[in-house]
Amino acid sequence: MLDTIIIGGGQAGLAAAYYLKQNSRDFIILDQHKEVGDSWRNRYDSLHLFTPRMYNSLPAVPFSGDPQGLPHKDEVADYLKNYVRRMELSVQGNTQVFSLIKRSGVFEAATSHGLFTSKNVIVATGPFQKPFIPSIQEQLGSNIIQLHSSHYRNRKQLKKGVVLVVGAGNSGAQIACELAKTHEVHLSASGEIRYKPLHIFGKSIFWYFNKMGFLTANRNSTLGRWLYKQPEQIYGKELKHLIKRGSIKLHSRTVKMSNHEAYFQNEAAPIHIDNLIWATGFRQDHEWIEIKEAFHNGHIAHQEGVSVVNGLYFVGFPWQTSRGSALLGWVKYDAKRIVDHLVNQP
Repeated sequence: MLDTIIIGGGQAGLAAAYYLKQNSRDFIILDQHKEVGDSWRNRYDSLHLFTPRMYNSLPAVPFSGDPQGLPHKDEVADYLKNYVRRMELSVQGNTQVFSLIKRSGVFEAATSHGLFTSKNVIVATGPFQKPFIPSIQEQLGSNIIQLHSSHYRNRKQLKKGVVLVVGAGNSGAQIACELAKTHEVHLSASGEIRYKPLHIFGKSIFWYFNKMGFLTANRNSTLGRWLYKQPEQIYGKELKHLIKRGSIKLHSRTVKMSNHEAYFQNEAAPIHIDNLIWATGFRQDHEWIEIKEAFHNGHIAHQEGVSVVNGLYFVGFPWQTSRGSALLGWVKYDAKRIVDHLVNQP
């Protein structure tokens, strides 16, 4: 029996593993992907982070390259893969966890590679678990190409004609801007789009966020409560410029689909579409955790990642403790806090 099982080999799981190793704990990381970093490598081809390399490091290993530059998603994948090698972390890939139970004080994880048992479990499956697509997609014609943003790679997946991107968060904005080079693009936003510059006076906006403590402020603090209420904002001004030029046509919330047409709130006329990208986010999926006590009203019951079930922990939730909880360069703070709690239990 292991001391700890970590479920998920992304940045949250690797940060937790680092601190477990520092405390000489016996552990294994179980990850569903073939290789560490595939959760990043499998995202759309043009993806770059908004955070400079200087802010994207896990414990003990700096992110290489121009510290002021914005890394491509494949750089992140390579960094995580190399991190495992340098830190000599035990990872078993291609391993799907089907269920987690606790019996007689021992956790049992049933996986595609058999049963694993441990005294503790750290769930680090991240915020991107189950793609969400609204039910109105069923009203579309069968010959329209539909992709969730998590399955979009590049424009070659689409046919000629009109593209509708539903969802104006940062992924939807980036994909819409990319496709505007080759397609007629329409963007559907559920509310006002707000923008933040990537740089101010030559410095990354994250330099200012870091200096002002925006990314580490506890969500229960005055600053944290204020930040938590702020709507999502688009980093950079490319989308704003393309909308102003008419290269991307902005619409309100999508309320109806009918064959080849999409209808928008407070807009009388629909538009004809040939391709549709659902940039509508994700839903957390914890149905495989078959421990009744771990939930309250259908949601994970935890205090800053510490479950009400003794020995069960979570790391990498958005806003688990702060705005940076799920971000590559800041998840280490929650990971250390979780491991400190784990090793200090009797």
